[in-house]
Amino acid sequence: MKRNSRLSLALHTLGHMAGNPGELRTSSDIADHAGTNPVVVRRVLGKLRNAGLLISEKGHAGGWRLARSPKDITLADVYLALDEQLVAGRADEDVPTCAVEHRLHRRVKSVMDEIEQSLIDRLSSTTIAEVQ
Repeated sequence: MKRNSRLSLALHTLGHMAGNPGELRTSSDIADHAGTNPVVVRRVLGKLRNAGLLISEKGHAGGWRLARSPKDITLADVYLALDEQLVAGRADEDVPTCAVEHRLHRRVKSVMDEIEQSLIDRLSSTTIAEVQ
């Protein structure tokens, strides 16, 4: 997994947060630690907040903290919150006009979807608490 991917950033950040779940962490502190920009951090963590994995508190003393216990957050929860696909192609791809290409496309997409689901199932078996 690329070090600068959104999934890598999210898992790395949540792994650190799991060590002290009640502690607030600022976007700047997370960005400094991860070697990225605070805007990138806010975009990624905003998706995790929308999925109910993080809580954000505004203001001078604000920051981010876990919304649930680390043992109740799976790697699949994080992966799905980011709405990324590491394996399967997007459904909005152009439909081929050639009948052979259409059947081939449909079959390959089916296989890729099965692999993607297998990935999600495997990620579901590991919690943030286990990788912290």
